[in-house]
Amino acid sequence: MTRPIHPITRRGLIKGGTAAVAASSFPLPLYAQERPLKIGYVSPQTGPLAVFGETDNFILDGVRKALAGGIQAGGKTREVEIIVKDSQSSSSRAASVAAELIERDEVNLMLVTATPDTTNPVADQCELAEVPCASTAAPWEAWYFGRGGTPDSGFDYTYHFFFGLNDALNAYTSTWNRLDTNKVVGGLFPNDADGAAWSHPELGAPRLLPEKGYQLINPGTFQNGTDNFTAHLSAFKEADAEILTGVLNPPDWNTFWRQAQQQGLRPKAATIAKALVFPAAVQTLGDLAEGLTTEIVWAPNFPFASGLTGRSSAQLAADWTASSGKLWTPPLGWTQAIFDVGVNALATASDPDDRESINEALAATDVVTTMGPVNFTKGPFGRNVSITPLVGGQWRLGGEFGIAVEIISNDFLPEVPLTADLRNLRDI
Repeated sequence: MTRPIHPITRRGLIKGGTAAVAASSFPLPLYAQERPLKIGYVSPQTGPLAVFGETDNFILDGVRKALAGGIQAGGKTREVEIIVKDSQSSSSRAASVAAELIERDEVNLMLVTATPDTTNPVADQCELAEVPCASTAAPWEAWYFGRGGTPDSGFDYTYHFFFGLNDALNAYTSTWNRLDTNKVVGGLFPNDADGAAWSHPELGAPRLLPEKGYQLINPGTFQNGTDNFTAHLSAFKEADAEILTGVLNPPDWNTFWRQAQQQGLRPKAATIAKALVFPAAVQTLGDLAEGLTTEIVWAPNFPFASGLTGRSSAQLAADWTASSGKLWTPPLGWTQAIFDVGVNALATASDPDDRESINEALAATDVVTTMGPVNFTKGPFGRNVSITPLVGGQWRLGGEFGIAVEIISNDFLPEVPLTADLRNLRDI
């Protein structure tokens, strides 16, 4: 990793919270008066993780319109420039483009989304170069502990908001508790950053599921892109696993699920992170999508709006469908949210030309986004992390797009209403 061209002296982080910046806080004058404030944005727009970046252009269009006349920052009207880079679903590429944004483009602030493969290398570059960075769309443990953080020692320039593994497994078990099962769970964990976090013996499912009354069967990790899940299927059948869980890329889950049907594995529930979050990925399963379950980190009926654009969650989804002709997808919520957080930091920094000042504002973030409240001072260790809420969803065939997700558990965000009862896969 390379050092910045202009290294700067560290200062202490301020304490406390800043008020949410509403849409009205961003006046739109005719001309900016100073050098543009630069935001670097990195996400996987191509490659196997491209579904995470599917909505980037749509969200960026709305953000740029909201920022068209600049913002009030540091007592002046400032133009905001957003420089976008594609990680190509590669960790090394993510690190490379982050270094480019830091050194060549001299961004004031870095924003990054979507899986530890992208968020972690970008955050590491920013921490080394002392550039403030906010990230989302990766379980916070995979981001925090995966980068060497400890309960006693966090990070100085990098911040993250999303759910954690315990939050996800709480939502999962809340869903499974609605079924009569033997509570034996087959685990599918790839040999990547997400899989390492989910299968971690102390931080992940091996400890958390037994604490919630469930037995985990983990036959071991597998390589992304594998075409043979026979060993896992045999282990699950031998253990009579009535529930499946894990964190897979969409192509790998599709391969596994088709092989499961061929080899006669019929669980009562299959609740999968990552692969089953996205409508576009689920649609590729055809009829085999019916009844699969996952976490829902954002949906049109979430009771939150963007302070930057003013759009409610419902309006955001409706505008996306009108623009793309597609069903809403969760990246709408988290991509909008990362810009809600980022622009708030620029607008509340005492000196937005000074990365240290932006970092102080980012550390003190207390703002409502499309995903819910984000407050980096009230996370698990009092800094760096903010946990966002989630609900449980189940995919059903039918409707305008041939598929829809129903909200079937909301124990941890009751403001989102249930839309259907959970169905047993064996009854479908």
